[in-house]
Amino acid sequence: MTLRILVANANTTVAVTENCAAAARAAASPGTEIVAATPRFGPAIISSRAENAIAAHGILDCLAQHHAGCDAAVLAVSYDTALAAARQLLPIPVLGMTEAACLTACMLGGRFGLVTFSSAELYRELIASYGLASRLSGIGLVAASPSDAASDPAGVAAKVAETARALARDGADAVILGGAALAGMGGRIRADVPVPLVDGIAAAVRLAETLVALGLKKPAVGSFAAPTGRASVGLASPLETLLRG
Repeated sequence: MTLRILVANANTTVAVTENCAAAARAAASPGTEIVAATPRFGPAIISSRAENAIAAHGILDCLAQHHAGCDAAVLAVSYDTALAAARQLLPIPVLGMTEAACLTACMLGGRFGLVTFSSAELYRELIASYGLASRLSGIGLVAASPSDAASDPAGVAAKVAETARALARDGADAVILGGAALAGMGGRIRADVPVPLVDGIAAAVRLAETLVALGLKKPAVGSFAAPTGRASVGLASPLETLLRG
C-alpha cells in the first residue's frame, strides 16, 4: 500500500514548495508518495513574527484542504508555523521540519548548530520551546536570502558550508540546515563539512514514515485531542469543518 505524505508550505511562494517537495521525494522511501501544497493566502516569505502569525491561518487552511487521503503531514516551514494547532486539528501525524531536524541532531551528538539566513532569535525561541536550548551550540547566519538560494545555489551553498564549518569548530556535533530554501542543499556540501548536516525536510519525511508504521493513535483527551465544536472562524471551508469536529 502506498504511503502518502502531505508536504505543506506555509508561505505562498510556489518555488519554495517545489524545492521542499523535491527534497522530500529524494528522502522518501520507495512506495511513499509526496503530495505538495501551497496556501491560498498569506505572506510570500515568512521573515518576521508578524508574518509568521499571519501565515498560521494560511497553513491551517492549506492542511485542512489537502490532508484527506494522506497518512501524515510535514510543515515545510522552518518556524514550524502553527505546528501545535495542526496536531490538534488533523487526524494524522503532523511534523515540523525544524523540530524533526533538532530531534534527529540530538541523536547524532551532544550539541547541534543551526545555519540559516536571518531571525536567529526566533529559532532560539523555537528550539527552547522544544526543551532543547541546552543542546543548541550556536546559530550561524549566512549573508544571503532565500531568493539568493534559488538564483545562485552554488554561491549560497559555499556560504552555508563556510558557516557550518564555523559552527563545527565552535562545538556543534551536527548542523541543521534551517530554512525551507535550504532543503536539499546538504548533498551539495556534505563533503565540505566535517559534521553531519541535517535537512529538516528529509528528517521530517523519514520520521513521518516511522510514525505511520508505528500505528500510534491520536490523543482522545488533553489539549491535542480534536476540537469539540465550540470554535469557529466564520468560514465555509475545510478548516471550519475541522474546527467544528
